[in-house]
Amino acid sequence: MTQEKDNKAKGSRRVGRTLAFQVLYGLSFVPALPEESIDSIMVKSPAVFDPDEEGLTGTSDARKFGIELLEGIHTNQNEIDEVITKYSKHWKLDRIARVELAILRLSLYELMYRSDIPLRVSINEAVELSKAFADDKSRPFINGILDAAAKAIDGGKLAAKPKL
Repeated sequence: MTQEKDNKAKGSRRVGRTLAFQVLYGLSFVPALPEESIDSIMVKSPAVFDPDEEGLTGTSDARKFGIELLEGIHTNQNEIDEVITKYSKHWKLDRIARVELAILRLSLYELMYRSDIPLRVSINEAVELSKAFADDKSRPFINGILDAAAKAIDGGKLAAKPKL
């Protein structure tokens, strides 16, 4: 892959990750109906639909990546939440701010299920999301949980699964 294509793919993934985060965060306020598909939820999300442009935000590659992330989080949310609970020491899920929880779910999904994304990239992207959407106190909390999970994955104490 050429450097230009590689940079474009990284940018597309960052946009897709941001869109997935925004949809995931929105779902914490208004849960999806059981019959709704992730694709339909994403397309009608205000984060994805840009009324100023009268169209969808991001490239089709970014939206596709965002949908992949959302589907994976939805499928594996119970296991992801168990990991959050395990590494958040003394914090119950309902006490974690919705922004932080959405970032953690997204990033832990990548750490645990997306072998095509290096652990450090997932953690760095989570920190970038927290810079953009959370307060300054969130970064150390998010980074601490993700770092502990990444060390557990590296040490074989937390099973990482191949890309679905």
